[in-house]
This record gives sequence, C-alpha cells and structure tokens, in this order.
Amino acid sequence: MTNGADDRPRCSWSTKTAQECAYHDAEWGVPVRDSRMLWETLMLEGFQAGLAWSVILAKRENFRAAFAGFDPRAVATFDERDIERLLGDAGIVRSRAKIEATIRGAQIYNAMADAGEDFAAFCWSFTEGRPLQGEGVHAQTPLSQAISKELKRRGFKFTGPTIVYAWMQAVGMVNDHAPECFRRAEVAALG
Repeated sequence: MTNGADDRPRCSWSTKTAQECAYHDAEWGVPVRDSRMLWETLMLEGFQAGLAWSVILAKRENFRAAFAGFDPRAVATFDERDIERLLGDAGIVRSRAKIEATIRGAQIYNAMADAGEDFAAFCWSFTEGRPLQGEGVHAQTPLSQAISKELKRRGFKFTGPTIVYAWMQAVGMVNDHAPECFRRAEVAALG
C-alpha cells in the first residue's frame, strides 16, 4: 500500500507515474457495461502480454488512433496493408501476432453481435451480472480460467487466464483494490 501525492492510500502498483495514478483513481475496477469498451480493453490486455500495463496505458491513445477507435466493424476489415501500417507504427506495440489477434477478435465480436449475442451480456454472465469482491492477490483464478477457455473456444487469441484476470480487474468484473485502498469501498458501491 502506498500513498499518492494527496496522501490517500492506494494500491501499490498505482503510484509509479501520474498516469497510472489517474487510471487507478478513475478507471481501474469500475464496472464497464459497454460491449465495445469491454472488447477494447480485452484487446489492449492482449497487447500487454509480456509487457507492463504502464507501457500500454502510455500508448492507449495511439492504439485507439491506429485501430480506428477500436470500432470492431472497421477493425474486422483490416487487411495486409493495415497490418503493415500497424507494424510500422512506433506509437503502438508492433507485434504481428497481437495485431492479427485484434483483427480476428473484431471479427469474432461482430459475429457474436450479428448472431444477437451481446458481448457485455456474455462477459458479465460469468459473474451473474455483478462484480465480485476480490482479494487482490491472484494472477488468475478458476473463473478467469473458465472465461479464458470459452474465449479461446470462440477463437480469441492472447486471452490466457492471467490476461483474462487482469482484464476482469480492469473492467470491474472483480474489485481487486487492496483492502486499505481508498477506492475499494467506492468501487464496491458501484456494483
């Protein structure tokens, strides 16, 4: 547990940079019910694989610009020219496998929507529509393993159980703010 510039107790990971602190205080753990935003965050978590979240957070606006605002309809149409453009974009993580996984993820997202399956409803079905109150000590859980398995069954890539758990924390499916963190009770009240 560390205190920020305002001396409020925060999760220890959140006070390394002002950007991480702002993300922690305003976004991390807040329940997200918007399908597109849930998908965007899942894709960004995939880009994080092997990296620190601070790298992705610092490049998030660049990712949004490079991936058409994470509009799944637009991203699903990306072709080899777009992949080459993205591989040349120093503002994002330039990994062919992760770029291709994001394009494929958009296609899967769209197929679900076209079949009448709402991505947000799908995501939140695993927690019966309500945020879980976590302990903040896990890298993965049996639930993240189950969600990972289902995402992979559908064809999503870079959705292993550790990535899925980090995504669950980010989008508020689990409130993993440390017990002493000032945001824990605030986020719990949002559920």
